[in-house]
Parts: sequence; structure tokens; C-alpha cells
Amino acid sequence: MTQSNLTLYGLSNCDTCKKARNWLTRFDVAHEFVDYRANPVPPATLKAWAQQLGGWEKLVNKSGTTWRNLLPQRKNPGTDSEWTLLLKEYPALVRRPVVVQPDGAMSVGFTDNGFKKLFGR
Repeated sequence: MTQSNLTLYGLSNCDTCKKARNWLTRFDVAHEFVDYRANPVPPATLKAWAQQLGGWEKLVNKSGTTWRNLLPQRKNPGTDSEWTLLLKEYPALVRRPVVVQPDGAMSVGFTDNGFKKLFGR
């Protein structure tokens, strides 16, 4: 990956990730896509993402099937290591997509208007 590109993290079969990738291609925004099920994100990176976003609650998707199907005792991780272990075990819990810009700035999720603002299009 060249440092001039942004990186889009997500899942290959995620419809929202596909929409985000198509948007970036349509507006000629150079990017690399990383499927974090195939290429797991290191725990230290997950922790840094959570800190940058304002906490684990901002990084974890609690509205999806994966979260709803977790055992109740798994839904209350108390430490960073418990969160990272949970996300390693269930990559689909990470909100999608995660956009990491070359300067390290990041965002999660995709909307057409959100990307227009993010990329000045």
C-alpha cells in the first residue's frame, strides 16, 4: 500500500462496505480494501481505533445479529483486552466500514453525504 492511499477496513460480503467501495471508486478516491475477517486487525490497532473514536461503544456494532446472539455475559467487556478478544473472535462486531486516512484520521460507517463531507466531493 502506498502511503498516499486511504485504507477501508470491512468485510467483503458486507453491503455497506460494498457501497462505500463503489462510492470511493466512482469519485476516484484511491484506496486499499482490507477484509478484517481474512486479515485480522491487531489488538493494539483496535484499541487505538476505539480511543480515537471515543471508546469501544463507538467502534462496536450493537445493532447487528452478531451482538444480539452473544451470550449475555459476553456483552459487558470490562477491559481493553476483553474487548479486543471479543472482536478477534467476532470480527463482524466492528462497525463497518472503518476508514483510515493516510494522516491517521479515521471514521466509521458509510453514508453518501458523510463521504461527500469527508472527501470534499
